[in-house]
Amino acid sequence: MKFKTFLPLTAVLMGFFVMGFCDIVGISAEYAREAFGWSHTMAGFVPSMVFVWFLFLGVPVGIKMNSWGRKNTVLLSMVITIVGMMIPLLKTSWACLAGYALLGIGNAILQVSLNPLLNNVITNEKLLTSSLTAGQVVKAISSFCGPLIMLFAVNTLGGGDTNNWYLAFPVMGAITLLSMLLLIISPIKREEATDTKVSVAETFALLKNPGILICFFGIFFAVAIDVGTNFTSSKVMVERFAMDVKETGIAPQTYFICRTVGAFLGMFIMAKMNEVKYFRLNIVACIVVILLLAFVPMSEIATLALIGAIGFLCSCVFPIVYAVALRYAPDKANLISGLMITAVAGGGAATPVIGWAVDTFGNVAAGVCVLLACAAYLAFCAFKSSTVSVEEVEN
Repeated sequence: MKFKTFLPLTAVLMGFFVMGFCDIVGISAEYAREAFGWSHTMAGFVPSMVFVWFLFLGVPVGIKMNSWGRKNTVLLSMVITIVGMMIPLLKTSWACLAGYALLGIGNAILQVSLNPLLNNVITNEKLLTSSLTAGQVVKAISSFCGPLIMLFAVNTLGGGDTNNWYLAFPVMGAITLLSMLLLIISPIKREEATDTKVSVAETFALLKNPGILICFFGIFFAVAIDVGTNFTSSKVMVERFAMDVKETGIAPQTYFICRTVGAFLGMFIMAKMNEVKYFRLNIVACIVVILLLAFVPMSEIATLALIGAIGFLCSCVFPIVYAVALRYAPDKANLISGLMITAVAGGGAATPVIGWAVDTFGNVAAGVCVLLACAAYLAFCAFKSSTVSVEEVEN
C-alpha cells in the first residue's frame, strides 16, 4: 500500500478507536456511583448522557456534512471530545456529567461522518468492504480496552484510589488529540459538495414505511442490549459474587471479547447461510441465555460465560438490521443511514430503566429482565418476515 494511502487510512482507523470510547460508560458509571453516592437509577442516566445525542444529531449532522465536508466534520467531533475529556478534572459530579455529554456529542458526530470519510480514502470497492470491517474491529478493541484504561487511571495515575477513576477521561482525551493530529496531516481529498436540500422532516418521513420503521426500532433495541449488558454485567458480578468495583472489569471485557469473535465468525457464517435465518437463530438463543442469567444461580465462570454469550449472539444484529433497512430504499441510502444512526440513541434509553428496575425491585435480575424485553422485540423483528426477509425485499 502506498504511503499516501497508508497514512490517511491509519488516521481514519484510529478514529474508530476513538469511536469505541462511548462504550466505557458502562463500567465508569459504577465507579461514578460509588464516588458520588448515586443511586442505581442515577447511574443509569450516565449512558443516557452519551447516547441521547444520537437521537438529536444523527440526521442533522448527516445533512450538514454535505457542506462541511467529511474530514472537517470528523475533526469537529474530535475537538468536542477533547474538550469534554478535560472537564471531569474539576472533580465534581456535574463536571463528570458534562464530560459524558460532550463525549456523546462528539461520538454522535464521529459515527455519522467517519464511515463516509473512509470512502474518500479507499476507492476500490473490495478493499472498502474489508476496511470497514477493520474499522469495526478497531472499535471493538477500543471497547475491550475501556476497562483497562479505567484500571490504569485508578491504579497507576490515581494511586489505587477508586475516587480517581475520572483520570480515565484525560487519557482518552490525549488519545483523541493524537488521532486528530494524525488526521490533520493526512492528505485526504475532499468529496464533491452536494446540494440536495433535504430536510429533517423529509428524512423522518421515511419511517412511514413499515419495514424501515421496524428496522429503526431494531437498531434501537440492538444498541440497548449492547450498552445495557455492558452496564449491567458489572452489577451482576458485584451483587452475586461480592466483587470489588475494580474487579468487575472482567465482565464487560468478556462481553466485548465475545462480541468481537462473534462478528468475525458471523462474516464467514453469513457467507454460507442466509443472514435473516442467522439472525433468528441467534436471537432465540440470546433469549434463552438472558433467562438463565436472570433466574438461574450459577458459578462465577458460568455467569461470565452467559455474559459473553450475549455479546456473541448479538454481535451481528446491528449490521443485519442496518443492511436490510437500506434495501427498502437503496436510492435514499444516505437518509436511511442517518435514521439508523439516530436509533443508536437506544443505548441511552435502556440504562435508566435498568437502574430504576434494580433500585425498585432490589436485585440485579430485574435489570436483566429489561434486556430480555429488548431481545423480545428483536425476536419480533427477526420473525416478521415481511420486514426483514432479504428475499421478500428483493422480490
